[in-house]
Amino acid sequence: MRITNMLHFSENHRFCVYRDFALSGLDYRMIAGIYQPMIGGFAISVYHTLYQQVTGDRTGFSELEQQRRLFMALELEQGERGRKLLVEQTSRLEAIGLLQTNRKYSPAADDYMYEYVLAQPLTPQEFFKNQHLVMLLHDKVGKYAVLSLREQFYSPEPEEMQDAGLQSEDLSVPFYDLFRLNANVIDYELEQALQETAPARETARTIDVTTKAFHYSEIVQRFPRGTSRNRPFVENLRHNPDQMFEINKIARKYNLSLRETCRLLDEDGMFSEDGKLDSDMMQYKANLYFRQDKDREQERERLFHKIAGMARPDQLVMEEKPVEMQYYLEVPAMFVSQCNQHQYNLIMRNEPYTKVLERFFPKGSVPKTVSDIFEKIDVNYRMPDEVINVMIHHLHVYKESSWTKNYIDSVASNMMAKGISSYEQAVAYIREQTMKRTRASAKTDGKLTPVPGKGRGGVRAQKPKIAIITDIPTQRPVSEEKLAEIRRLAREIDGKGT
Repeated sequence: MRITNMLHFSENHRFCVYRDFALSGLDYRMIAGIYQPMIGGFAISVYHTLYQQVTGDRTGFSELEQQRRLFMALELEQGERGRKLLVEQTSRLEAIGLLQTNRKYSPAADDYMYEYVLAQPLTPQEFFKNQHLVMLLHDKVGKYAVLSLREQFYSPEPEEMQDAGLQSEDLSVPFYDLFRLNANVIDYELEQALQETAPARETARTIDVTTKAFHYSEIVQRFPRGTSRNRPFVENLRHNPDQMFEINKIARKYNLSLRETCRLLDEDGMFSEDGKLDSDMMQYKANLYFRQDKDREQERERLFHKIAGMARPDQLVMEEKPVEMQYYLEVPAMFVSQCNQHQYNLIMRNEPYTKVLERFFPKGSVPKTVSDIFEKIDVNYRMPDEVINVMIHHLHVYKESSWTKNYIDSVASNMMAKGISSYEQAVAYIREQTMKRTRASAKTDGKLTPVPGKGRGGVRAQKPKIAIITDIPTQRPVSEEKLAEIRRLAREIDGKGT
């Protein structure tokens, strides 16, 4: 609890407690055996005192009371010393995630109120996965005591059940196999009443989950302490709702988990020297995380696709799809001696793209870069084999096409955007694109003339032809007197110039 002015935290201020759980036998054992050695018995007493403020058979809020009640229950001195001691113990609870303290200002009363939000102790499995808590427990009780405590909270599986040869079968009955709900009748009054009577905190949490918004408390509890230079800047986020909004906006945009968000905030350069969040830097790093996760996901999909393909029997018989003559593709020169037009189109329509791709390369040696491109189009873009085969035919037949990743990706993206999902649609698309290129080249033929080594792409514009005037009218010869006058004027002009 960060209190800078003790006059704002005294036994006269009011408080309430909120909890949405009830302690079980395992929770009490975790508190006594794990949490108490880390933070001490007095802090655990504060936790139990706050827990008892709400009736044991209920969850929710306690009544507003003066903090004098806590001071008397804990036998604290009512004064500055008692206040400091209570602040210290609540801070211990907050640091290990058992408590969250909120201060609320009431303009009507012109005073502060305090809300203590209790958290349920972690289960043994969750606790020993938390590196910071385990290291703290190690510092308090030692390595061997930590190992001993872990064994005390876990009952091992019987040896007979550990046999690797056992075959497991799930016999559980799903909900809808046993129960039938009347989905035709919807009680709007009941839904409205449940919504209106729901606790305000529960409603807020539901909204936060759906919008994937992280609270300041969630971030600061999972943020490393002591070892991080950005820890003070992250703690100041509770006073900067605009920066919290920006963090949640970026996290939602790039689908970041809470762990990834904390890792980003811990990186160098994420905050300026005055503690201001660098939104551009965070968005850049978040985009890198997003793209890396997406690439890994696509790689996993391709791997599973390969494994599934290897598991299929080779004798699997597929139904052959016919091809109408109006959608026949011309047989490339390299296949003229191997098949006719009908056979070629049946191959393009029915064979997997991997087999067709091998036919277009010598001895089936498909370059890995080309294979990876089409594998991505198949697995990640979900493009049918017959459409991919038409694309391969187009790339081979039209020499101006390129087998580079960017060009193939652009063709595939354009076909997906136009909703092409069948052999006939793919052939019509290729023919349309070919006609457009033919018209475009026909328009440029009269304007551009190829000149090797000149200009961009070896093409240079023709020089315009200039008309030569041949019918120049004849003039009468100049007389001697006129010629002498012209010479005299020329000499006078030359004399003035010099």
